[in-house]
Amino acid sequence: MRGQMMDDALTITSIMDFADRVFPNTEIVSVTADNPRHRSNFAEAFARSRKLANALTKLGLQAGDRLATLAWNDYRHFELYYGISCSGYVCHTINPRLFPEQITYIANHAEDQWVFVDVAFVPLLEQVQDQLETVKGFVVLTSAEHMPKTTLKNVHCYETLIADQPDTFAWPELDENSACALCYTSGTTGNPKGVLYSHRSTVLHCMGTNQSSSLSLSASDSVMPVVPMFHVNAWGVVYNAAATGAKLVFPGPKMGDGETLASLVNEEQVDFAMGVPTVWLALVNYLKESGTRVDSLQRVIVGGAACPESLMRAMDEFDVAMQVGWGMTEMSPLGTYNTLLPWMNDLPDDEKMVYRLKAGRLIYGVKMRIVDEEGNELPWDGKASGRLQVRGPWVCKSYYKLEDSDAHLPDGWFDTGDVATIDKYGYMAITDRTKDVIKSGGEWISSIDVENAAMGHEDVQEAAVIGVPHPKWTERPLLVVVKRPGTDPSKEELLGFLEGKIAKWWIPEDCVFVEQIPHTATGKVSKKDLRAEFSSYTY
Repeated sequence: MRGQMMDDALTITSIMDFADRVFPNTEIVSVTADNPRHRSNFAEAFARSRKLANALTKLGLQAGDRLATLAWNDYRHFELYYGISCSGYVCHTINPRLFPEQITYIANHAEDQWVFVDVAFVPLLEQVQDQLETVKGFVVLTSAEHMPKTTLKNVHCYETLIADQPDTFAWPELDENSACALCYTSGTTGNPKGVLYSHRSTVLHCMGTNQSSSLSLSASDSVMPVVPMFHVNAWGVVYNAAATGAKLVFPGPKMGDGETLASLVNEEQVDFAMGVPTVWLALVNYLKESGTRVDSLQRVIVGGAACPESLMRAMDEFDVAMQVGWGMTEMSPLGTYNTLLPWMNDLPDDEKMVYRLKAGRLIYGVKMRIVDEEGNELPWDGKASGRLQVRGPWVCKSYYKLEDSDAHLPDGWFDTGDVATIDKYGYMAITDRTKDVIKSGGEWISSIDVENAAMGHEDVQEAAVIGVPHPKWTERPLLVVVKRPGTDPSKEELLGFLEGKIAKWWIPEDCVFVEQIPHTATGKVSKKDLRAEFSSYTY
């Protein structure tokens, strides 16, 4: 027997229509290259998305065509998110921090038809435009008076393109399983792989991550996504905010500037923000140096890399609750979120910190397990460590144009490439990446735990750990450190600092100092580049 309920399609259009009707006056504040503080609202943004949709229709596009963006977090990018996807096309966000060769590969693999580009990235596209095999033209995201001189062919100004278009548009009735957005992995091994999201998966991710034990946004929130819109839909907040009426504050090209972030928080009364650890390190450093406070900021979510205990404690000093989230491009991206169970708030500080630093508990909609090397499921006891696998309605089942790929296992579980433990309360902790794990004398060493312990030293600005060959133990950890400016800790001091904080046999025999640690285009430490840099190092 089938139920007798309506089956309205789960589409991004439904989120847009809801926000337009229920929260038309909710603000969207942006920092852009041509305006230090642009103000808009949902009603104006969606009207401009309809003007964009009319302009796109005149370009002769076909349903499912991919339209690329290389842009910062701002109101124009927001309009593209909705105007492209709701018209039946695919919004393909490209990370402008990638190498030109990677951008070319991604655009060609996706068969992008048009590219919408921020002024800052016009020179980048000028270098590679002759290698873009399917791109018919470019749209620069600016006004006529700020339009740069460019050698881009068939180029348009965004504001001019939409200016004379009507602000009414009959959105097509879309199949909820049709594609809406495309994002490529950072490609740490081999070429980047495309993850093709559907309207259904995106709406379900929005609903799942807005639960009270997760993002829990509401119309009383002012949220600042510092995580870029060119990477996994800014962790979905572009949709979450519209669905709940939360005010959006976009930092534009200033997302790594601590002073700008602090001023945005204070002037726009931001109470919730999200970003990678390096972003919050920049904010904390500015606050300490300037004596500034961010009293409206109640909580931040940190993801993309392990959260150092020292960073969480630094945020505590400013009365900001730092919460850890975990996910990946292939998961839309959120899979777990860390909120403490009520009784944990009464634990002694050090015991509570153990739980706070974990990646968190499952969000409803995602399933999770850890398995050994033979694929046998391991217990949730906080001790067993194994390969982390997930499944769910917003998890990738295969990569774009690689339908026969190994994106999922034969039994339908996606292998994340992470090594993790899960305790009896369901709190998951990432201990390493499978390709980064250090196996010394037949036993695993968690590079993440060693890094976090090292980051607890006040003279350490950043730390990374890699495995290097050892004649007796096969591999041993090597600690690589960037000193905090104005300090000069010794190798012996830092290695001694680790004693009692991690297992004794985990402590590296050596520590080397560098000016900077390489990062991927999404801000994570690039262990691949670090291993290449120290490829000749042996104990």
